[in-house]
Amino acid sequence: MPATDTLTQAQSIIDTTTQAANDAIVQAAATAPAAVEPVVKELSVWDLTMAGGWLMIPLALLAIVSIYIFFERLFAINRANRQDKSFMDRIKDFIHRGEVDNALQLCQDTNTPYSRMIEKGVSRIGRPMNDVLVAIENVGNMEVAKLEKGFNWLATTAAGAPMIGFLGTVTGMVQAFFQLASAGNNSNVTILASGIYQALVTTVAGLIVGIVALFAYNFLTSRVNKVMNKLEGKTMEFMDLLNEPAK
Repeated sequence: MPATDTLTQAQSIIDTTTQAANDAIVQAAATAPAAVEPVVKELSVWDLTMAGGWLMIPLALLAIVSIYIFFERLFAINRANRQDKSFMDRIKDFIHRGEVDNALQLCQDTNTPYSRMIEKGVSRIGRPMNDVLVAIENVGNMEVAKLEKGFNWLATTAAGAPMIGFLGTVTGMVQAFFQLASAGNNSNVTILASGIYQALVTTVAGLIVGIVALFAYNFLTSRVNKVMNKLEGKTMEFMDLLNEPAK
């Protein structure tokens, strides 16, 4: 019996110890900190802009001025492209009736590139035809030059903005490798990767500004070319008109 009692006590002690160990494991698992998952940081457009450094300032100025020039020139070209379909018919009637003053007044009241060009031709009536043609063409060239105001800025921005962005990338890469070298034994890929992505921001910004300026320049140029074609057509129509009374 004593041996049986001893065995029973030993078994009880083992069960108690096992239960205590299990309780400790459960409590430790409950209180242990959860595994930390890596947090992926999301970058906003503003964060990327700020990461680009001070060269983002001239790129932003180039973008703002280019957008302003585009819309201002677009409205100006659209105004210049408007024309009264009866304008040339009325000019023709005035000239056939010898009412040159009325023709000049109509041109002044209409006040478009077409009318200013025809006005110069009307004021030269009576002179050699070649002189009249040269006078009209000179005015036409001046009107086209007015419409193309600001185009040089767009062309310069289209070519220069990507170069400014590339300059920012080169300087950023120099700084990134300098920081990597300065870190010594503590250097890691994170330092280099951070510097590289920041350096590439200016290249992206420069390309965006340059592409927008290039498309704006080509679009406006095509619109001006249409105006030029119409000016040439009006010139030929007016010269034919001057020849009609002589027939």
